[in-house]
Amino acid sequence: MKALARRVVESNWFQRAIITLIIINGIVVGLETSPEINERFGVVLHLINQAILLVFVIEVVLKLTAVWPRVSDYFRDGWNVFDFLIVAVSLIPATGEFATVARLLRLLRVMRLVSTIPELRLIVTTLVRSIPSMGHVVILMSLLFYVYGISGYHLFHDVDPTHWRSLGISLLTLFRIVTLEDWTDVMYAAMAAYPWAWIYFVSFVVTGTFVVVNLFIAVVLNNLEESKAEALAALQPPLSRDELLKEMRATQSALAKLQERMERFEDRPN
Repeated sequence: MKALARRVVESNWFQRAIITLIIINGIVVGLETSPEINERFGVVLHLINQAILLVFVIEVVLKLTAVWPRVSDYFRDGWNVFDFLIVAVSLIPATGEFATVARLLRLLRVMRLVSTIPELRLIVTTLVRSIPSMGHVVILMSLLFYVYGISGYHLFHDVDPTHWRSLGISLLTLFRIVTLEDWTDVMYAAMAAYPWAWIYFVSFVVTGTFVVVNLFIAVVLNNLEESKAEALAALQPPLSRDELLKEMRATQSALAKLQERMERFEDRPN
């Protein structure tokens, strides 16, 4: 039973079937937002949801059976824990005061697509690994916002109180500028009173958008390469006993040849 469960969960057809069900589940959840469709096919959609949930429960049972009795091996993988929690919260009855919560939690099943596709897992792993590395970039960005926010308040709060009437509003305005969303309107409003105000805005856009944002991208790309290297290393099977012995013999042979050459070199007359 254990061997059969392992073969099933590791087979390509089983993985493709789970991905297909996740996609179907996402489509069904989207269809339920239409009152007309929900009124006509609500029962059918509900049955499809329940059938998909049953398959997900069976998947978890099969994976636990494949590692039984070492259940801890299943929960040692963070993606398995992610899938288990999503299936567990999906079992909350969608009745009474928990109906809305249960429907919202059902959306989490769509997120299982991340755990089933290796490429998406790699991207998410990269983003999570990038969080600690982004700390110094976030500090730099915060200092930049703070300095420009106070400067913008003192320079423009009299001529454009809508965007610069307080430090908090000034920081929100800078966030709008760094996203490049109609930032020229704010600049032209300031330039109506101070023609040189473009220097302030252009310098912030260049520093905040093109420099700091590129630092974020550089951090993510660096961690992406590391995540790829770890993923490739994990895919390589461990060396067997015979392969290790072969490598050791080859190393010993190379060392013997090197020692022989060194002895011949020492015996050569000066």
